[in-house]
Amino acid sequence: MLTDIVIICVYRSGSMFPTTTMSTTQPVARPSLDVLIVGAGFGGVYMLHHLRKLGLTVNIFEAASDLGGVWRNNCYPGARVDSEIPEYDLSLEEIWRDWNWTEKFPGYEELRRYFNHIDQKLEIRKDVSFNKRVVAARFDTDVDRWEITALDGTVVNPRFLVLCTGFAAKPYTPHLKGIDLFQGISYHTAEWPENGLDLKGKRVGVIGTGASGVQVIQEIAKDVEQLTVFQRTPNYAVAMQQKKLDNFKEQEKMKTLYPAIFERRRETIAGYSYSELPSKKLFDATPAERLLHFEEQWSLGGFRFSLRNYADVVVNQAANDEVYEFWKTKVRERLHDPDMQEKLAPSIPPHPFGAKRPSLEQHYYEVYNRPNVELIDLRQCSIVEATPEGILTADGVEHKLDVIIFATGFDTLMGGITQIDIHGLGGKSLKDKWADGVATNLGLTSADFPNMFFIYGPQAPTAFSNGPTCIEIQGDWVVNCIKYIMDNNFTYINAREEAEQQWRKKVLFLGSLTLFNKAETSWYFGSNIPGKIVEPYMFMGGVQKYDQIITEVASQGYMGFDLCSNTY
Repeated sequence: MLTDIVIICVYRSGSMFPTTTMSTTQPVARPSLDVLIVGAGFGGVYMLHHLRKLGLTVNIFEAASDLGGVWRNNCYPGARVDSEIPEYDLSLEEIWRDWNWTEKFPGYEELRRYFNHIDQKLEIRKDVSFNKRVVAARFDTDVDRWEITALDGTVVNPRFLVLCTGFAAKPYTPHLKGIDLFQGISYHTAEWPENGLDLKGKRVGVIGTGASGVQVIQEIAKDVEQLTVFQRTPNYAVAMQQKKLDNFKEQEKMKTLYPAIFERRRETIAGYSYSELPSKKLFDATPAERLLHFEEQWSLGGFRFSLRNYADVVVNQAANDEVYEFWKTKVRERLHDPDMQEKLAPSIPPHPFGAKRPSLEQHYYEVYNRPNVELIDLRQCSIVEATPEGILTADGVEHKLDVIIFATGFDTLMGGITQIDIHGLGGKSLKDKWADGVATNLGLTSADFPNMFFIYGPQAPTAFSNGPTCIEIQGDWVVNCIKYIMDNNFTYINAREEAEQQWRKKVLFLGSLTLFNKAETSWYFGSNIPGKIVEPYMFMGGVQKYDQIITEVASQGYMGFDLCSNTY
């Protein structure tokens, strides 16, 4: 069957490309699926709910067996969110109106119950295909649709592809020589067995002291016979100030403020309703004023000590040093052994405060006062190899272990996307395109990958912001963009290379203004993964500014994009 195709592309700077006509002998496929979403975490369920309201046929492919995203994958001891509620809530009233939390910072079990509640209210599961790991995606120019292939061989052809894989979807386990000979058991924290592990009375080694390391270490120390922690860089962990929320009447009264909280969090630098920086620079305040401010933010807990510090802390080394000194004093007063004080809160900071994402802790530092806990500083004594009975370090000591836990983080931001074999126009591979540096337009799309969007990924505020805030800002933009395409009879939208190069320059420039690039290894810059290009992977201009920028692009008819119409 011959099909005539008229292609009209409009560049959103006001110019019109010439109309071209061509013929093809390929039949036009008309699959019923309008949108495929990859991932059923916060981003996936938010997108599904809003895209269905447009009357579109939508499905989620989820690699796991249930909803929850990161909270389905991470079930290690102590796993919990580091954003307090209601900051970590979705803003949909039908969800929060009759849901009450039991902790200020919920654990993974409660977050799973939250997703069950979301499903009860929004009927999410009916449009989710579980145990469907997407392994390949190819844009078919014959029909202007995506061909998506799952690991089990399932193939679908949606018009739009929305990747909600999150920023921590690909665990990173460094190569450890001899690990195959280890006679005990080993797991990455993100690949923890669903039924758990009995660690009581075991000799356990934990490699890594990032967020998952801090959480698992402080949780298991009391139960294991011996805990050996292998630390590369000390974690600048700050006080969580966790508390129970057993007064549901108080929580219900608080809900009168929820709409204001959700509106306010879009207007701040980090997407928390409280995360507005003081206007003062640090040395414009008196020493007494600074001390009182530090103490107040520390006692309030969460990320306040990081996010409500003085305006110049992330750009002025002297100001940053003073913040570090306060933090160091707070930590050292909880440690009994001077050697342990120096390992965990060194006299000379290994990197600026905030250059790595601070973890939240409840009793992490007290763990190191226990007689059954040993801390190995890998900067002084590196790991040589795993042995059948444990781990051998450079000083010749074999640390006897029954369990090795890899708390070694993730190939963040882009890893969850590039582990899918994605090919766009002209067969271009996204992984190859990003091999020498990420290029996106607005942290939402990438040129030559039409009708493909990603949420909570590279070159957006992402981990520099509260998760649900960033997800909702980006999600609303994508939903409105798809609606615009449908309402105006466009076939697809494609970012222009000039626009994404401008965005890349902006992301790199903003990253260069901070002290964050002084950290030797940081997933903010990709330096935690061998061979990964070291550069800023997130937009560091703040949530409010990001929201303003992408909203303005949309209001100007999607400036910086080609909008194409194919009339078959």
